[in-house]
Amino acid sequence: MLKIGLQLYTLREELEQDFEGTLRKVAALGYKGVEFFHYFGRTAAEVKQLLNELGLVALGAHRPYDALLNDTEAEISYNLEIGNPNLIVPYLSEEQRNYEEVAANLKVIGEKCKAGGAVLLYHNHDFELTDKYGDSDRTAFDGLFEEVPADLLQVEMDTCWVHHAGYDPVEYINKYAGRLPIIHLKDLKKKEDGSPETVVLGEGEVNLTAILNAAVQANVEWAVVEQDFCSRSPLESVEDSLKWVKAYANQGGKVNV
Repeated sequence: MLKIGLQLYTLREELEQDFEGTLRKVAALGYKGVEFFHYFGRTAAEVKQLLNELGLVALGAHRPYDALLNDTEAEISYNLEIGNPNLIVPYLSEEQRNYEEVAANLKVIGEKCKAGGAVLLYHNHDFELTDKYGDSDRTAFDGLFEEVPADLLQVEMDTCWVHHAGYDPVEYINKYAGRLPIIHLKDLKKKEDGSPETVVLGEGEVNLTAILNAAVQANVEWAVVEQDFCSRSPLESVEDSLKWVKAYANQGGKVNV
């Protein structure tokens, strides 16, 4: 059954002020797992002890592309110690978006992850769906996943950014079923200038119900709630987003909450 996690970037300021206390609050809200982006100076042993105490699963970690490329073994070691096998490329700067070079590097990182007992994933924004892969007509998104074998690179699909780029997230979930252990579940509404504003689940324009239904059918393991920027308290926002997921479950949605 699809499990619900939280991308901790949403609570970045709270974590910086009180790492342990914030994770306790996340567990108390009812999230099953957490996706890290930073460890705020804690050792792997300290993080693992806290996760065990709280009954939280480390489902993934967004780590900088350069760190994964240049310090792969240390990234693998830390994450396996905290119980997380999933190392995720979270973002490419504009200077890094030579996609043929990225694909070659992802193969190298993916081989090291595979040999070390970890899994490499790539997390998209909207630009991978508006940029092209090299001189081809393929989107950068499709090009990367076509050029790097599935045993070296899995998909972490941010369904909200797929929507914002003008594509159907359900079609993309179906397309990558079997290679898609994690999705990001996010909502947005467009400002007057057309730019996106991330909002609490259910308060925007994304068809979240269709996305979760498709994720269940595609045997996705984790749906990860994320809100890049919150107009009210981030803790209140992630609590309200989980309430939306629980309402979905109460209406027959096959999620573990």
